[in-house]
Amino acid sequence: MDANKGFQFTPQAPISSGFGPQSTAQEALGGRDLTGKTAIVTGGYSGLGLETVRVMAEAGATVIVPARSSDKARASLANIPRVELEELDLMDPVSIDGFAQRFLDSGRPLDILVNCAGIMAAPLVRDARGYESHFATNHLGHFQLTARLWPALKQAGGARVVSVSSAALFFAGVDFDDPNYKRRAYDKWQAYGQSKSANALFAVALDKKGQAHGIRAFSVHPGKIVTDLSRFLSDDEMRAAGALDEQGRRIVDPSYKSVPQGAATIIWCATNTQLDDMGGVYCEDVDIASAVPADAPMGWGAPPWAVDSGLAERLWQLSEQLTGVTFPL
Repeated sequence: MDANKGFQFTPQAPISSGFGPQSTAQEALGGRDLTGKTAIVTGGYSGLGLETVRVMAEAGATVIVPARSSDKARASLANIPRVELEELDLMDPVSIDGFAQRFLDSGRPLDILVNCAGIMAAPLVRDARGYESHFATNHLGHFQLTARLWPALKQAGGARVVSVSSAALFFAGVDFDDPNYKRRAYDKWQAYGQSKSANALFAVALDKKGQAHGIRAFSVHPGKIVTDLSRFLSDDEMRAAGALDEQGRRIVDPSYKSVPQGAATIIWCATNTQLDDMGGVYCEDVDIASAVPADAPMGWGAPPWAVDSGLAERLWQLSEQLTGVTFPL
């Protein structure tokens, strides 16, 4: 099937959703009943992922949560209905293939895939292939996972794929010449920003290729929020970010969101009918973000290097090359 047949372009511009930065994930669901739907949420046992799982499961969905730490995940998910715990390490291609195959063997369609797991501001670590850990975990692992789950996404006949990005994409676009820091000096924030730009570009290309199969893709900036993602940051860095006071206590800062508020845009993109027949856009504050110029101040909006279709296709080709994985389009 021609992946561009019937392609519909969604403008990178707000649609006046009626929601906002204070909206919660429960509200962003829009009252939708997810009974009979099947979802996979990576990173679904802590922070934003856990809230995403809770809201979808309580709305009737069956949610599969793959995790590296099964004991921690089991404890976190104990009181949530219709949750299945699985094993997955996004830094390990064999683990990715094994998890995906087990799901495919179940014969179930996959209605929702939320690529939420990630690392932030970690020291330089490489996987067995020599790939830098942010790029390998946050982007390449999810690229491979989505490719392996493609048959189940097609089977759903109306699936959505949500990639959790960040306003940190303002730190850096994708360096196509040296994405894994083989020649340039390593910078943990630049590496994180590159991976978040990759998350956004992945949604652009995935949506274009998936539309002919009923698959729509989105990327999300959840907003400023303190979760386990900040585990690599020192107290001094947390204070500099305005997240801790001098006694090490979380500061109640109106610019920081609660976990239910942070998960709201994820749930909106994954489930809300307002986005039917839309996709390939970067979203924030439970709406499609505005396109902003390259010299816009960091914070809000979608800069060109994160939503450009040419860069998205270039990243797709690089990702196929680095993973050795192609989508069965």
